[in-house]
Amino acid sequence: MDRLLQGNQLKDDDKFMTDYIRIAVELLVGFIALFTLTQLLGKTQITQITPFDFISALVLGELVGNGLYDNEIGVPKLLFAVLIWGSLIYLLEIITQKWGRTRAWMEGRPSIVIHKGNINRKELKKAKLDIDQLRHLLRSKGAFSLQEVEYAILETDGTVSVLKKHSYEIPINQDLNIAPRKITLSTPLITDGRILSDNLKEINLSEQWLLSELKKLGYHSPKDLIFAEWDEGKPLYVIPYLDNGSINN
Repeated sequence: MDRLLQGNQLKDDDKFMTDYIRIAVELLVGFIALFTLTQLLGKTQITQITPFDFISALVLGELVGNGLYDNEIGVPKLLFAVLIWGSLIYLLEIITQKWGRTRAWMEGRPSIVIHKGNINRKELKKAKLDIDQLRHLLRSKGAFSLQEVEYAILETDGTVSVLKKHSYEIPINQDLNIAPRKITLSTPLITDGRILSDNLKEINLSEQWLLSELKKLGYHSPKDLIFAEWDEGKPLYVIPYLDNGSINN
């Protein structure tokens, strides 16, 4: 009797460990599959998410989540489900890129909710927006009063693009007759005390040059800095660690 109980206990323990291993394997496979799918579909799935993209992300999450706790769904079925759903989304992306007329139907189209300073109530109603929600979206773009706005376009991802009236526009350099100058892009060279060698190669500079510049500024090692960046025609900009471990701005 005791042997039978011990045998049953061992079987339960084995089943317990097997379940945990299965969940771990399926979670790892699901993670890799979703990561790969996200890379293939492109960054617009995150940065310019439409209502359909949002639903797609939920479905993909549900496919992986349900697969983890259903003993009848193994890794092959999990991968198959993610592959089919991902293929459908990818196919949709190809269709909308190749046939432009399908974009409005599949992804929606931007709508002008403010036209020449007047609120387009018809478009607001279509978008299920009220005035308070519209004002909230406008404030997020720096327009704190409706009288500042000449045009406002509700984009397919739910954000608003705003063109202010002339009186409220910020003056640009051309308006102020400021002489043009070359625009350059700053390049990070050190983060968290670590030299970014690839960035140095991109701007045709060496680590020896960087170390020499650091010595000129009074630093003996990149580890003394939390951040450093280079901009053409400007001195090296650095942010050192303080003695107490905090950051000097």
